[in-house]
Amino acid sequence: MSASESTTGGVFLVSVVGQIEKAHFPSYDNMYCKYTFVYGPDWEIVTGIEEGISQIAQKSQDERQQVVWNFPLDISFKSTNPHGWPQLIISVYGLDTFGNDVVRGYGVCHLPVVNGQSSEEMIMFVPESSSTLQKLTSWLTGKRPEYVDARLLARGDGREVTRVRSQGCVWIKFNVVFKDFHQYGFENDNNS
Repeated sequence: MSASESTTGGVFLVSVVGQIEKAHFPSYDNMYCKYTFVYGPDWEIVTGIEEGISQIAQKSQDERQQVVWNFPLDISFKSTNPHGWPQLIISVYGLDTFGNDVVRGYGVCHLPVVNGQSSEEMIMFVPESSSTLQKLTSWLTGKRPEYVDARLLARGDGREVTRVRSQGCVWIKFNVVFKDFHQYGFENDNNS
């Protein structure tokens, strides 16, 4: 697409390169993460992939006890308006004592709305069973509460009935570049 097409077509571009760097889950080890981008109906992926899965990584043996993935993110979007701004959803998984693959945390954030490099410290959470009996049953069967579709986290509706607790943290680095964004009256410079 040429610059004149993007200007006359009312389209702006958002390009994001970065990485899911590391995580800190003090009680867990041998974890991997999945990511997915969720965006509004006026948004379209130009390049890159919408979802991915990292390698399994072990916790460092030093006092920080971090799991390091350095898992790359590389995606570009085009849109006609900022409504439905893209969000990044991360799900972290690991094995429990019975060898079952269980969720260790979910997190969600909007992509940065400024040019340049930025970092995000994403506080993770997990769904909780609503009763003691359900907690016991889930522990015995190895079937912990989890979302069937993590995309639910990007929407506000339906989340108010879910009990969750904080658990862990994930760090993400973003490098964002915009094209033709300012032509529609939007300011997104770090210097502004």
